[in-house]
Amino acid sequence: MAHSLESAAANALRLVLERIEVAVHQAGRSSSQVRLVAVSKTKSVSVIKEVYDAGHRHFGENYVQELIDKAPQLSNDIQWHFIGHLQSNKAKNLVANVPNLYMVESVDSTKIANSLDRAVSGLERKSLKVLVQVNTSGEKSKSGVEPSECIELARHVYTQCPNLQFSGLMTIGMLDYTCTPENFKMLANCREEICTALGIREEGCELSMGMSNDFELAVSGLLYYRPY
Repeated sequence: MAHSLESAAANALRLVLERIEVAVHQAGRSSSQVRLVAVSKTKSVSVIKEVYDAGHRHFGENYVQELIDKAPQLSNDIQWHFIGHLQSNKAKNLVANVPNLYMVESVDSTKIANSLDRAVSGLERKSLKVLVQVNTSGEKSKSGVEPSECIELARHVYTQCPNLQFSGLMTIGMLDYTCTPENFKMLANCREEICTALGIREEGCELSMGMSNDFELAVSGLLYYRPY
């Protein structure tokens, strides 16, 4: 009865958070080490507001124009994650029109990094958190740098983009989940190599990985789950 008036969206959020809590406990981790990014692409503003009213603040969008359209209609304390492929010529539009853009998770080239850096430099806002996207599955249809190139791109962001804050790595594993453990392990290995190369702590280098069918594995490998 306690949840009888709960919206479907809020109920879905609650169930996912409960599953994350179980996975965190089984992995011997703290819930503070895991962040849920609720992917809201194609969802209406009203549905996003229901999840917001349930207490959630981190939302992910795949398309620049969709995010630009939605953001002004919702509270400015939402922390938006851009998780889709970003074209360099749309970086300025994204940064300028979404002041509460929290993070861009899909930086996969120096061109994108430089475009975002220039876009942020022209605004009175704090540095923008970014993740380097790594193609851990080897699929040509996927965006992201090859694992062997992740150190070079991370170093570029870290040393050459003063308006960006290198915050970690993101990957999308194979959609059939057959190689999910290997994909996640590869991303963790990339983090270890980058942190050694750049002299930064692994705790400050986040991993964004996991979707609806494999987030328990993401929790065991750390860090966040994006429920597509």
